[in-house]
Amino acid sequence: MTENDNKSGKPLGPRGGGDRSHVRQSFSHGRTKSVVVEKKRKRVVVPKPGTAAPAVSTTTPASTVPSKGKPVSKRPAGISDAEMERRLQALKAAKAREADETALREEEARKREEEREEKRAELEAKEREDQEREERLRAKEAEEAKKQAREAAKTAAAEQSADMAIPVPATDEDAKPSASRQAPAVKKSADRPAREEPKKPQRTKDDDRRRSGKLTINQALAGREGGRQRSMAAMKRAQERERRKAMGDGGEREKIMRDVQIPEAITVQELANRMAERVAAVVKTLMQNGIMATQNQAIDADTAELVVEEFGHRVVRVSDADVEDAIDTVEDAAEDLKPRAPVITIMGHVDHGKTSLLDAIRKTSVVSGEAGGITQHIGAYQVVKNDKPITFIDTPGHEAFTAMRARGADATDIVVLVVAADDGVMPQTIEAIDHARAAGVPIVVALNKIDRDQADPDKVLAQLAERDLVPEDWGGDTIVCQVSALQGLGIDELLDNLLVVAELEDLRANPSGRAKGVVLEAKLDAGRGPVATVLVQRGTLKVGDPLVAGPAWGRVRALINDKGEQVKEAGPSAPVQVLGLSDVAAAGDDFVVAKDERSASKVAEQREHYHRMANISGSASVVHGGAKLEDIFSQIQAGEVATLNLIVKADVTGSLEAVTASLKRLERDEVKLSFVRQGVGGILKSDIELALASNATIIGFNVRPDRQIRELADSEDVEIRTYEVIYHLLEDIESAMVGMLAPEFEEVVTGEAEVREIFSVPKVGKIAGCYVTNGQITRGSKVRFLREGTIIWKGAINSLRRFKDDVREVNQGFECGIGLTDFQDLKDGDIIETYEDREIPRN
Repeated sequence: MTENDNKSGKPLGPRGGGDRSHVRQSFSHGRTKSVVVEKKRKRVVVPKPGTAAPAVSTTTPASTVPSKGKPVSKRPAGISDAEMERRLQALKAAKAREADETALREEEARKREEEREEKRAELEAKEREDQEREERLRAKEAEEAKKQAREAAKTAAAEQSADMAIPVPATDEDAKPSASRQAPAVKKSADRPAREEPKKPQRTKDDDRRRSGKLTINQALAGREGGRQRSMAAMKRAQERERRKAMGDGGEREKIMRDVQIPEAITVQELANRMAERVAAVVKTLMQNGIMATQNQAIDADTAELVVEEFGHRVVRVSDADVEDAIDTVEDAAEDLKPRAPVITIMGHVDHGKTSLLDAIRKTSVVSGEAGGITQHIGAYQVVKNDKPITFIDTPGHEAFTAMRARGADATDIVVLVVAADDGVMPQTIEAIDHARAAGVPIVVALNKIDRDQADPDKVLAQLAERDLVPEDWGGDTIVCQVSALQGLGIDELLDNLLVVAELEDLRANPSGRAKGVVLEAKLDAGRGPVATVLVQRGTLKVGDPLVAGPAWGRVRALINDKGEQVKEAGPSAPVQVLGLSDVAAAGDDFVVAKDERSASKVAEQREHYHRMANISGSASVVHGGAKLEDIFSQIQAGEVATLNLIVKADVTGSLEAVTASLKRLERDEVKLSFVRQGVGGILKSDIELALASNATIIGFNVRPDRQIRELADSEDVEIRTYEVIYHLLEDIESAMVGMLAPEFEEVVTGEAEVREIFSVPKVGKIAGCYVTNGQITRGSKVRFLREGTIIWKGAINSLRRFKDDVREVNQGFECGIGLTDFQDLKDGDIIETYEDREIPRN
C-alpha cells in the first residue's frame, strides 16, 4: 500500500471502524515511502431494549453480552456440566504439558550452557598450559644461554692466566711492545666474558638435516643423487627428541605396558602387532629361546606367553569359549516351550532304498537326480500327515559319508533304519545303529523291498535281534514296519508309528526369541553365492536376522523351503536354505542369530582367526617337488617317497569332507598325499595357477571346469580329473596309488637238487653231480647253496648238463650236472635250491 493508493482522503476500513496511522519506510539509495497502517477494533453489538432475541455479534458469543437485570454467564450455550468439566481438565492438562515442555527446554538450555562453559574452561586451561610450557621453554633456553656464557668466561679466564704464567723468551726491544700489546688484550678479555654468546654450529649447504618437516621441490632436486635421504618420520622423531630435551625430558621414553590377549594359537606377526613391538625383535627373542619361527608361522599359547613376559607386557589368556559370550542365548523357561514337529533321519546301508522310501513319502523322485543312483548329499524335507508336520533328513549310505550320517543322527529326534529284506544287515547298517545309539534317539526299523522274491524278513529280524533291536512281535520294544518304496506299501503305517513315537517323546521348543540350530549342508552357488541348508532347533529364523554359522556370518537375505518357495520365517524343526552369508559355512556347524550385525561380525572374525591358526599349525606342508599321477613312477624307481599333491574341489562341504577323509585313508608309507587346497565351488583359474606352481593334480567332485579352464589346463599341462560318484573317484585314485607303490617281491622256490658226486673238469672247475628231488632246475636260475640247513652261498647256475648235452632245464626225478659261478666248495649231501622273485600284487 502506497501513499497514492488513498487519494480521496476517506477513512479506510468498514464505516471508519479502523484507526489509521502513517508510517514512513526507508529503502536503499535514499528512497522512502509513507504507508498507511490500519488497526481494526472489535465491534460489540448491544441489543435494544424490548427485543425478544438480542442480536449476536459475529465476533463475540451471546453469553458474553451483558443484558439488563441478568448476570453475565461464562459458559457457552448448550454446554453441559460434564462437558465443561472435561474442557477445563483438558485446559489444565495442556497448561501442565506446556509448563513441563518449558521446564524441559530450560533444562536443556541450562545443560547446553554448562557444556559450553566446560568446553570454554577446558580451552582456557589448555591455553594456559601451553603458555606456561612456552614460558618454561623460554626460561630454560635463557638459563642454558647464561650457563654457556659463564662456562665460556671461565674457559677464557683460565687460558689467560695460563698465558701469563708461562714466560716468553724475547729481547729487551721486543719485550716492551709485546707487553704493551698483551695488556689491553687481557683487559678487554676480562671485561667481555659476561656478554659473550656461545658460537652456534654452522650448517653446511649440503647438510642432510632439514629445518622443517616439509619437503620442497628445491630440496628434493638438490639432494644427493642416489643417496639415502632421511624420511619424514625420522625428522619428526628427531624434532620430538629435541623438544623433549629442551623441556628437560631428555631421558628414555617410559615403556607402555599393554594387556596382550593370547589365544590358543597365534602368528608371530599378530603377536608383535598386539604388543606394538617390531616383528624382528619378536623373532630374535624366539631364536634366543631356541625356537626358529618366521613372522607367518603360528606358535602356541605357552610360547607366546613367554615372549610377552620377556617384553614386559601383561598376559591375558583367551579361549574359544570367550568369543561366544557375545551370542549366548538365554535358557528357555518351561512355560515358553511349545510342541514342535519331529525331526526324523533316514539311515541305512547304500542301495537299501532310503531315498526311494522318502520319495514314496513325499511323492517325488529325488533318487533319479542323484549321480549313480546313490545319495551323496544330506537332504532335508518336510511333509504333513494328519495335519501334523514331519521333518525328514535323508543321509548317504556309502561308507565315505560317515561324518554326514553322524551329523544327521545328532540333529534328529527319531532314526528310521532302512534295511533291505533281500540283503539284510550290512556294514553301514551297523554303523547307523551305532550312530543312533550314540545320539540317544529311538530307532524305528523300515523293512524295505518286501515285494521282491528273494526277500526273507525273518532272517533280517534275526540279524537285527543280534544287534539288540528286538521287534515288538518277538517281545521287544523296537517298532518294525514292512514297506515297499516302489509299490508304496506300508507307508501310512510307518508314518502313523512315527507320530506315535514323537508324541511319546514329547518334543517341545520355544518358537520365540533368537533362532538357533545346525547347518546340515552348505555349498557355493554360481548365481546366489554361499547357500546353507539349516535346521532350526529353537526360536524363529526371519529374513533380515544377523546370523553366525562358524566363521561365516551375514544378514539373512532370503529363506527357501524344501519346495523351492521363498518364506519370510522358519520355526523350530523347519529345514530351510539360507542366502546372504559371507562365506560357505562348514557342514555340522551350529548357527545362531546374534543381537546385531556388529556382534555377528566380531564373533565370525574371531572364529575365522582361530580356524586360520588351527590350519596353519595343523596342516601338512605342501611338497613343491611333488609328482602328478602320471609321472610319479620315476620317484618310486629312484627309491624316493612319492608325494601326490592334490587340489580337491566339491559342490558342497559335506562331499568335500567325505572325499578328503576317504583319500587320506589311501595313504601308504611309500605314497603320501598333500592337500594343497580344499574348497567348495567350481574349478577356477586360480586353481590352475596353484596346481601349476605346486605340481598338483586337481580332483573335481560334482563340479566341472568350463571350456576356458579346460583350455588353460591343457596349455599348462595341468591334470584335471572329475567324478560324479564317490566310489568311482576312490577306485580310480586307489588304482593309481597302487601303481605308485614300490613293487613288492617274494622268493618262490622252483626246484631242489641233492649233490651226490663231485667231478673235476680241467679249465672248468668242479661240477656237482645232482639228483633233482623237487620241482625243476633251470639254467640261469638264482641259487641258494644249503649245507645242513644253513645258507652258505648265493649265486646263479652257470651250466646245466645231462650226460654230455647242454640242456635248458631238468625236471624232478632226473640226474644232471650243475656248474656254479664262483663257488667250488662242494660236498656230498649239499642241497642246491633254485628260486625266483615274483611280484606280489599291492592292495
